[in-house]
Amino acid sequence: MTGGTYQVRDPRTGEIHRELCPPAPAELAEAAARLRAAQPRWAALPAERRAAALLTWREEIAGAQDELVAALTSDTGRLTESVLEVGSVLGMLERWAGQAPELLTPPPPLQAAIPGIEIRGAGVPYPLVGVISPWNFPLLLGLIDAIPALAAGCAVLAKPSEVTPRFIAPLMKTAAQVPDLADVITMVEGDGATGASIVRLVDAVAFTGSVPTGRIVAAAAAEAFIPAFLELGGKDPAIVLAGADLDRASSSVLWGATANAGQSCLSIERVYVEEAAYEEFLDLLVRKAGRLTLAYPGPGDGQIGPLIDPAQAAVIERHLTDALEKGATVRCGGRMERLGGGRWCLPTVLTDVDHGMLVMTEETFGPIVPVMRVRDADHAVELANDSSYGLSAAVFASDSASALSVADRLLVGAVSVNDSGLTAFVHEGEKNSFNSSGLGGSRMGPASLSRFLRRRSYLINNSTGPDPWWH
Repeated sequence: MTGGTYQVRDPRTGEIHRELCPPAPAELAEAAARLRAAQPRWAALPAERRAAALLTWREEIAGAQDELVAALTSDTGRLTESVLEVGSVLGMLERWAGQAPELLTPPPPLQAAIPGIEIRGAGVPYPLVGVISPWNFPLLLGLIDAIPALAAGCAVLAKPSEVTPRFIAPLMKTAAQVPDLADVITMVEGDGATGASIVRLVDAVAFTGSVPTGRIVAAAAAEAFIPAFLELGGKDPAIVLAGADLDRASSSVLWGATANAGQSCLSIERVYVEEAAYEEFLDLLVRKAGRLTLAYPGPGDGQIGPLIDPAQAAVIERHLTDALEKGATVRCGGRMERLGGGRWCLPTVLTDVDHGMLVMTEETFGPIVPVMRVRDADHAVELANDSSYGLSAAVFASDSASALSVADRLLVGAVSVNDSGLTAFVHEGEKNSFNSSGLGGSRMGPASLSRFLRRRSYLINNSTGPDPWWH
């Protein structure tokens, strides 16, 4: 940020490419007005026709896949995850197109407890939904709420992070090729000021980002008297019990902690290992982590990409410094790098950690794996629940029944059993965010669509006589 203007940089080189181009307040208001004007036509279409438009959009995005991946790679500095992002969005469009018509079918009429009165239900979409999304998965998180909102019949005004705006232009070019859809979705560049303006212009807001910013969005939505669906930060624990397949557990935890260089709300950020499994698990984890390399000089040259936002690099450095000053031991990695003008963090395994350290209590958002020895499952659950977060978790045990007996006691919205980070790929299971990790209905499963509908009941009196409560 220089003189009030945000500069779009290359995370691999640190070079400034251009200044951000947010709309002026009047332009943003005009965009919102256009979306509102178009939404009634969109909502009046049969659900099947909206689904067909989503499938057409899918074809356009598939045809522009190379351009989108290139833009995402420029935005984030990483390649593999950019390819996965586009694939995830293609799957999301196909899934909602297939499910939405049935989910939007009105329920059968009900008979009220009072004889002669029939109840019919309907869902009424919010006219305009605002979507504000972060920089770690720009395309995926920019559309994970927008697509079900569109399927429900809403118009969408979206603002991705100012850190990663390059993908907007190629994405909007694909939407422009779908006549039914083109005038009910707009994605704009902008920073926090643009996001704040969007909250004042829409009828509901879906926000993905940090807990502090989520609190600001929640307060602004309350002032505007609109619902806010908030998916915020995490400090996901993994619990590894004696008897678990430690080779599998170590590979899964390592991926869950270092994928996208740890820049994910569902990253494994702390690991609790039962005494009997500790040494073997740690040995496997350290050896596997030591084989990972930085994706440098090219984005396809290794597994660990650059830190996308330089502000996050400062957080990771602070957490590492705090841990080392308080007695943590580095088993591999343990340092930040400056390569080609970008900021990087080597995959790092820490031991001799405790809950007096920031790396065990605050969201790190980097490829750091702190591992703590625990007495037993009870001790692991106690430590896992000692957190202000409650997004998700992972449990590894000898069998799913043993893992589930531990998972039942965790104060989180989703638990991957004998795996980690499954919510990145499995979107059918409804879940809520616990504690400060979020508010609002599930963005997974059928509830993700129903969030964007207000419920209406028609109460039909089919009797011919007077109601007994009349004067």
